[in-house]
Amino acid sequence: MSKANTFTSKKINQDAVKKKQNIKSVLMDLKLLFKGLVLVLNVVPVFVGFWLAIYFTRTSFSTHWDVFLLTMLGSTAIVAGALALNNWYEVDLDREMRRTKQRPTVTGNFSLDMVKKIGITLSVIGMLLLLFTTIEAAIYAFIGWFTYVVLYTFWSKRKYTMNTVIGSVSGAVTPFIGWAAIAPSFHVVPIILALLLFVWQIPHTFAIAIKRHDEYKAAGVPMLPVVMGFPITKRQMVVYIIALLPLPFFLSQLGTGFIIIATLMTVGWIILAIRGFFVDNDRKWAQHMFIYSLNYLTILFILLVVFTLPLSH
Repeated sequence: MSKANTFTSKKINQDAVKKKQNIKSVLMDLKLLFKGLVLVLNVVPVFVGFWLAIYFTRTSFSTHWDVFLLTMLGSTAIVAGALALNNWYEVDLDREMRRTKQRPTVTGNFSLDMVKKIGITLSVIGMLLLLFTTIEAAIYAFIGWFTYVVLYTFWSKRKYTMNTVIGSVSGAVTPFIGWAAIAPSFHVVPIILALLLFVWQIPHTFAIAIKRHDEYKAAGVPMLPVVMGFPITKRQMVVYIIALLPLPFFLSQLGTGFIIIATLMTVGWIILAIRGFFVDNDRKWAQHMFIYSLNYLTILFILLVVFTLPLSH
């Protein structure tokens, strides 16, 4: 092989590697922009709500596959749009926090104008797709979007310790979106799921706020641990987790097994939360609380699907 051919071959290989790296970099930026884990935690309850609506209305999943696709695509788009707008608006805060400094709005990989346009476009597309399911599903999606973008991001996050409670409303409506795509949501199951998500988010978020106390303080975000201290935050976490205890009993249609497992998981979380009053390392304990909360929700939603498999289609 001639030197010219060898040089050309090396250049082609280098260009291919560089292109692959660029694609990987863009995908990582998109993951950070849409807060990968947060996006998943908001979309999964939509699926579970849809699944349970199929189960309790005794309809067939196969006859609603088109509605399912519209529901999942629409909800994913509107959640991603809301998260992008959150990143666009909070770029100044993200510059002050170590865990957010790699977001493309901070690094400059995506311009703020581009992020704003992405957020608006995805939000509109998501609403339009959901309007092809039911008006009720679209209304719940709009409530979630408005609460997160306007009431939480634009208004309360920088002003009030209640920002956590306000933000929790946006995540709580997600099961209603999935359920309402199939049937009217005035039913005990989506109501209990919404309550569960609302309550769960508060100790989950407080755990993050304790872990990242110094970063929130530096950024001037009035999270409860920053303003009121760790002891008050820990007491509130215990109270909210205890409030989860009665909720599985309202889902008795799922069987005794579900109630027992859900109750044991909640008791375990309460014990871990109470341990927080006797630890020396608050941040290490908060990390354990954070991990437990994620596993708690993941297992609970898996159980909701598993315990409804026999009659689901």
